[in-house]
Amino acid sequence: MKPVLLLVPGMFNTGAIWDRVRHQLEPEVDVRTAQVLTQDSIPAMAADAWQCLADVPADHPVTLCGFSMGGYVVIEMLARPARALHAAALLDSSAGIETEQSLLVREKTISALQRNFERTVEGIIPYSLHPDHAADPDLVPAMRSMMHAVGAEAAMRQTRALMVRSDHRAALARLQLPVLVACGRHDRVTPPELSEDLAALIPGARLVWLESAGHQTPLECAPELAALLRALALGQTAT
Repeated sequence: MKPVLLLVPGMFNTGAIWDRVRHQLEPEVDVRTAQVLTQDSIPAMAADAWQCLADVPADHPVTLCGFSMGGYVVIEMLARPARALHAAALLDSSAGIETEQSLLVREKTISALQRNFERTVEGIIPYSLHPDHAADPDLVPAMRSMMHAVGAEAAMRQTRALMVRSDHRAALARLQLPVLVACGRHDRVTPPELSEDLAALIPGARLVWLESAGHQTPLECAPELAALLRALALGQTAT
């Protein structure tokens, strides 16, 4: 049985966010994808993600990987583990909790989604990509299609879930497993300093910068990310 890698999408993502990464891993790794579109809280997303691993023997190596909001789901899973884990990866995410300012931003996002969904989508796409990718003829339509597939209601539900997530920094500081923290060097959604803080919090965490990416690392630099996740899942040293 191959090592298992559970991928957790971020906000406004279907499982398609992982397609470019998954296709480069599947010959060697059993890749599974959690669904985070229907739940109303981060703990509920984590509970459903654990169900994706229900058939995996307790002693079999399992690696968790969460992107953006999916990172918060993986942090919830690490704080309240339902089984032993081999490793974890947190991509373009953070360990922080909401502030008064960030809560205002979340409320504005909800209002924008309610007022004009299409315009909000068109604003998010270039903001979350590296400037070199903002007009990419493959990436931009793929993002647009995925975000429209998610829809406003699910995106608002996810935003509200983020607003009330728990503070698990103390649990992260006690982790005793390999953790990869990776972030697009040009990420404006969860800026690099948040990944620096996250890596500093977790004992022995490895911090990697994805130089040619903004926030959408699974789309923008899939080969590099796949190599990092393959090495993590297989217990190898990535170069």
